[in-house]
Amino acid sequence: MPSRVVLVPIALAAFVTSLDNTVVNVALPSMQRDLALGVSGLQWIATSYILAFSALLLAGGRLTDLYGRRRVFLVGLGVFVAASALAGTATSGDFLITTRVLQGVGAALVLPSTLAVLAADVPPLSRHLGAGVLTASIALSLALGPVVGGAVAEHWHWSGIFYLNVPLGLFTMALGARTIGGSRASGQPIDVGGVVTSTAAMFAGTYALIEGSVIAGALAVLGAACFVVVERFAAAPMVDVRLFAGRVFSGGTAAQVLWGLGINGVFFFTSLFLQDVMRLGPTAAGAMFVPLAAALVVCVPVSAALAARTGVHRTVAGGMALIAAGLVWVSFVGRGDAAWELVPGLVLVGVGSALTTPLTSAVLEVVPPASAGVAAAVVSAAREVSGVLGIALVGAVVAARSAAAASGGAAPVDAFASGYTAGLWCAAALTLLGGAISLLTLRPVLVPATPRDPRPGLARKR
Repeated sequence: MPSRVVLVPIALAAFVTSLDNTVVNVALPSMQRDLALGVSGLQWIATSYILAFSALLLAGGRLTDLYGRRRVFLVGLGVFVAASALAGTATSGDFLITTRVLQGVGAALVLPSTLAVLAADVPPLSRHLGAGVLTASIALSLALGPVVGGAVAEHWHWSGIFYLNVPLGLFTMALGARTIGGSRASGQPIDVGGVVTSTAAMFAGTYALIEGSVIAGALAVLGAACFVVVERFAAAPMVDVRLFAGRVFSGGTAAQVLWGLGINGVFFFTSLFLQDVMRLGPTAAGAMFVPLAAALVVCVPVSAALAARTGVHRTVAGGMALIAAGLVWVSFVGRGDAAWELVPGLVLVGVGSALTTPLTSAVLEVVPPASAGVAAAVVSAAREVSGVLGIALVGAVVAARSAAAASGGAAPVDAFASGYTAGLWCAAALTLLGGAISLLTLRPVLVPATPRDPRPGLARKR
């Protein structure tokens, strides 16, 4: 079977698992009414999936090495599909959050195995195409998530957004079983200490931001410190911390986190703003993200050419600046304005996000081939971690500003609108910081030229 056929199941797998990052956002008000949830409950529904996904990504990469890419791909998709079916039956917030965690566990197995398939089952000449297809699938799913979620929530029921995963996931499993090659186990053990400490740090940090717990915040810092120590002395660490000594790798990872902090928080709260403040229905609210998705898809191919011409550091930094400009534009659209006035700002966010897509390849190009898998898992984990922290951090800003406005006598809707504006400005500041870091750290690594020997003929002989 032609090697490029394998791109279909890995693209579908990346699409369906990434879709669940944002597909619930527009459906959250419907869930809130049916399940009697508060804002923190909604945040946990949105973040529990990303939390499990991000915390276990590195472990998923190690399991792929241990048991083989096809087996882990199929098991991960099986867990994801089963958890999606259970999520559709949820009648309480706690049960829905639990099934979302299980979805994240399955997705954490799927994504590293797709990267392994790209490296092993696709020939070198087609890998750039494969990387582009994979990146476009993930980016498109993040942008289309609100559209799909809004349409299903309004014309069917919010449970339908989970049931849709079942036939698509089963089809992808069947196709993957036929096209993905097997692989032998590496024999390396799982870094249990790394899994435990990284998961504990992520959970505590998310809980601290969502619930405002100082104790949880302290535990998050302690967990992160323990993770660094464990990884430094582990016989087979999940992450070789020495990778972060490189300027491009550490700077690119930091920029990826800052991009996610701004974008994911905006996706979450813009969905609420469109419905609760601007009084749009779920379908209309989801449709507002279509221009963003279209701009992103159109500009992803352009970003690679632009990076080759002007440099990755300038392209990514320019993308971050466009995102910040788009967020500031959206912040000036208020309760009495027409919804279409948001469109230029959202388009800027889409174009800017497309220009940041060369970030991953720039980071991977500077690591040794033997560390490419771990480096890819780190960048993927950074993207997912930023999703959790983005919703929680921007949510903390929104909540604080809303409370201050409410104490001053503002109506609940106006108080939320005020908090949303403050959240947008916070997100814009984070992405601008990411742009500055990109500009400074993603510059090409210059290799000093070997001095020419002044003696005639010797330079030619070497």
